[in-house]
Amino acid sequence: MVYLASSNAAPAVLGLVQPAKEKSDMNWVAGIAPGAGSGRGGGGLTVQGMSIFKPPYGTISAINLDKGEIAWQVAHGETPDAVRNAEALKGMTIPRTGQPGFTVGTLVTKTLVIAGDAQVTTLPTRPRGAMLRAYDKATGAEVGSVLLPAPVSGSPMTYAVNGRQYIVLAVSGGPYSGEYIALRLPDAGAR
Repeated sequence: MVYLASSNAAPAVLGLVQPAKEKSDMNWVAGIAPGAGSGRGGGGLTVQGMSIFKPPYGTISAINLDKGEIAWQVAHGETPDAVRNAEALKGMTIPRTGQPGFTVGTLVTKTLVIAGDAQVTTLPTRPRGAMLRAYDKATGAEVGSVLLPAPVSGSPMTYAVNGRQYIVLAVSGGPYSGEYIALRLPDAGAR
């Protein structure tokens, strides 16, 4: 039996903080202390704007539960712009690192694992946006992708109408207010 899991290395400095009295009657709650920042951008656990954690920042893994081994693992998502464009890394070739932030949900079909990027990125080979990616369920090889205007903000779902398969997902984030996007898969039978 194989289990699919997404994970990320997005550190945050957490501790006990005093809440605003109008929000809670408790003396202390879990939170991020003012000025502590986080690894999710700006300040916090970074050096020159880059996370102190080694990539990959986001992964999708297939775990063989019978053997207790990772069957395959991929860095999910492009390298964040803050890393790709970092002055300290100028001139270096940075492989795909995956992205910090949670993969909202994966869609698993008979042959595919489908998941969207957690962040918008800019590449010289395509317009600014986030990707919806399809991976081969047996090997983890990326077999297709579609450019989206914003990160995926809801788990993708699939359905069929008159023998045609569709994927629907929600996207939103930053200045993009959000919408549902429906994609029709090419004729090839159920995937």
